[in-house]
Amino acid sequence: MSSSSSSSATPKVPKSVIIVGSGAFGLSTAWALCRNPEFTYTSITVVDRQSFPTPDGSSIDTSRIIRPDYASPPYNRLANIAQDRWRTDFAPEEYHETGLALTAWGKEQKYVQTALDNVRKIGTDKVEVTDSPEEIGRAAGLEGTDAWGNGSTGYVNWSSGWANAEGAMIWLREKVEKLNRVKFVVSSVKKLLIDHKTNTVSGVRLNDSTELTADLTILAAGAWTASLIDLRGICKATGQVVCYMPITDAEQERLANNPTILNLSHGLFMIPPSNKLLKVARHGHGYVNPTTIPHPESDNPAETITTSLPWTAVDDPHQAVPEEGQRDLRNFLTAIHPSLAVPSRPFTKSKICWYTDTRDGDFLISYHPKYSGLFVATGGSGHGFKFLPVIGDSILECVLGRTPKDFVGKWEWPAERLPEEKWPGDGSRGGPVGLVLAEEMAKSKGKL
Repeated sequence: MSSSSSSSATPKVPKSVIIVGSGAFGLSTAWALCRNPEFTYTSITVVDRQSFPTPDGSSIDTSRIIRPDYASPPYNRLANIAQDRWRTDFAPEEYHETGLALTAWGKEQKYVQTALDNVRKIGTDKVEVTDSPEEIGRAAGLEGTDAWGNGSTGYVNWSSGWANAEGAMIWLREKVEKLNRVKFVVSSVKKLLIDHKTNTVSGVRLNDSTELTADLTILAAGAWTASLIDLRGICKATGQVVCYMPITDAEQERLANNPTILNLSHGLFMIPPSNKLLKVARHGHGYVNPTTIPHPESDNPAETITTSLPWTAVDDPHQAVPEEGQRDLRNFLTAIHPSLAVPSRPFTKSKICWYTDTRDGDFLISYHPKYSGLFVATGGSGHGFKFLPVIGDSILECVLGRTPKDFVGKWEWPAERLPEEKWPGDGSRGGPVGLVLAEEMAKSKGKL
């Protein structure tokens, strides 16, 4: 495989591919490989540390927002294509078009207004502008208003929706398995096989020391990718809070057809419930979890790096969202649906969902600039799942040296590493900053 990203030559089709990770990016890429005639004779192996469905994977959840509402026109375009697939031939039974109320106050209003402008340019979505918290409350079917959103404005895109994420992933996995092209391996990857003399990656070494080799290795391990290559200054894992509460039949019926409510200024959102389970979450700056590990690209075990990595309920079965996060979500629920937030109705389940954030919210879909034979597909930045029907095809276009024109300059490996405190973001994140998971967990002891 001629796969150095610095090469101007068109990459050759690999005879063998290893994909590390079976989440949204990894599984979609496997599906695309199976269906693309250019890869008819390519062997495909997918490696994941957990049996499917991965219990702590970010794509395994009750719901994910499906929206074309982006301030960035390229993502707006691609999301529209993906959404047409959700409506028609990609797990349509898992997709529910109940709308999205996108709101903000302060600086995040710029993202909301630009997203509205982009949606209007496409011209196919039904939108309703909401100029006050009262109008937002009426349109979104809230009992109250978002009290923290004093001065909030926004709009409802009635053509947006949500999908049962786990259901859609199971649907896709079954499609891939039926094609009988992919070998699935359940094992943790310990290290990439790197020849430092030639700067070539030839596969992976598993925890049991088994080695798997391939012409091309695609890292699509989400927030765990940073444990296999040095992504400092490029990607970081951030933990987002998610809580669940059982509701009654009457509440399910009352809330089921409401739009998702998402306020970008504090990052809090509520997706319509399904199967009498309500989910409230925060799409914000998240928790970081600085972890010191052996340098993943070094053969010297004494050489270490410190980077944010996931810490999940698989690592600690008793893990719960810190008190700070649960309080934030409960205050939000009290503001928008006070009948659900009474003290006698606690959250019965919580978890931390791990994003792979980049400096500007753009995905990282690129050959590695140093190692030939290595391609990286990560950096979902908390908005990747909606592209599940199409992202694998887009990843293959990049593998073949045909990056979609409007994503040229967005998905490539950055020219330089940028300290995280200088990351500009994409304008869609609000809420508390500077939260460290271990510190917040320590504060929570005895409070939950």
